Amino acid sequence: MAGHTQQQPSGRGHPGPAPSPSPGPGPGPGASERVALKKEIGLVSACTIIIGNIIGSGIFISPKGVLEHSGSVGLALFVWVLGGGVTALGSLCYAELGVAIPKSGGDYAYVTEIFGGLAGFLLLWSAVLIMYPTSLAVISMTFSNYVLQPVFPNCIPPAAASRVLSMACLMLLTWVNSSSVRWATRIQDIFTGGKLLALSLIIGTGFIQIFQGHFEELRPSNAFDFWMTPSVGHLALAFLQGSFAFSGWNFLNYVTEELVDPRKNLPRAIFISIPLVTFVYTFTNVAYFTAMSPQELLASNAVAVTFGEKLLGYFSWIMPVSVALSTFGGINGYLFTSSRLCFSGAREGHLPSLLAMIHVRHCTPIPALLVCVNLLVPAAYLVFWAFLLVFSFISEPMVCGVGVIIILTGVPIFFLGVFWRRKPKCVHRLTESMTRWGQELCFVVYPQSAPEEENGPCQPSPLPATDKPLKTQ
Repeated sequence: MAGHTQQQPSGRGHPGPAPSPSPGPGPGPGASERVALKKEIGLVSACTIIIGNIIGSGIFISPKGVLEHSGSVGLALFVWVLGGGVTALGSLCYAELGVAIPKSGGDYAYVTEIFGGLAGFLLLWSAVLIMYPTSLAVISMTFSNYVLQPVFPNCIPPAAASRVLSMACLMLLTWVNSSSVRWATRIQDIFTGGKLLALSLIIGTGFIQIFQGHFEELRPSNAFDFWMTPSVGHLALAFLQGSFAFSGWNFLNYVTEELVDPRKNLPRAIFISIPLVTFVYTFTNVAYFTAMSPQELLASNAVAVTFGEKLLGYFSWIMPVSVALSTFGGINGYLFTSSRLCFSGAREGHLPSLLAMIHVRHCTPIPALLVCVNLLVPAAYLVFWAFLLVFSFISEPMVCGVGVIIILTGVPIFFLGVFWRRKPKCVHRLTESMTRWGQELCFVVYPQSAPEEENGPCQPSPLPATDKPLKTQ
């Protein structure tokens, strides 16, 4: 759409003028084709986004933490079931929010819409500065370690090899997500199917163990034989450890605008995915206890790998490979959804406007990828997490305090970058030149709204206005 980008009107929450980038260079789509995010995510892909983002490496690591703080097998299994129930409560809230506020961006979009720009910016700041980069780094390093494990069976893989492989993984998946939404969703579909097959193997093997009589740890007399009496703080930490494995359940709301018929498919995908993941997680843990005692599970650094070594014999290599495939799909899902958070933040004027642009041919947010009901239901959900938060502060005051400080560092950035209206002209000229350079590098322009969407309710906030008309080429 070179030379055909229109100036966007100013929206709510945009106190200052933004730079006025020019359209991307080179020939774009024809005049009859809009440059906009495409609705290419159907019900199956929506389910795999939720399931694929939830099932990462957590189910292979978290059982240890849950059991350690629960004090018994029976209570640990109860924590897993209750964790799924709490996630279901949160998903019900999100299903309603996604229908009422049909914007991409998930948490950020809803916080900004309800609580205003500062609260939304602080959430965005903490996510972009800490949460997403560190999560991607951890998941990619986990992927590389498990891929290299068969190559270095008797020692820890070299750090340099792990870093190179994790970087290659990130670069490959960033390229895929930049090239095509369809390719990204197909990868998500395939690797989510692989995760479910691997966990089905664990569950099936566990049922065989039960039929053969190997379920001593699951007998009520043994399952609730506490080796320690858990305090309220221990229970809170157990739920937090289990919640780590359920994290990612809200990621479909980050791509609401790319869903086919979101009013139907968003709730349906949530109602299908969350019960399925809860079932898989619970019975995976049941299977673990058919092969391992609580002491063996606590001593293991990778529970699924230990399970495979004890029961699968020659085929024990399947478990580390399954973990690697699971984390690979998790990285893809994380990149796909988190880039839409940056895209949404830039569209609201909270990040550089370059991040709100999409490729003129592929219609993917390349700059963003490169940065990488009933009131009783939400009330119960909020009370539960407020309870966990209070006891987390009591149990780990230093860690929680550091997290609060990191979030609050975004306050001066918000007032300097967003709230301050009358910036010097040299600042605007600098941001304009940087935005134009980024456009030419990434070949991106602002997405266009369909004529029928412009007057619809609850549409995404338009881009900030500029004092100058956009230049054409």
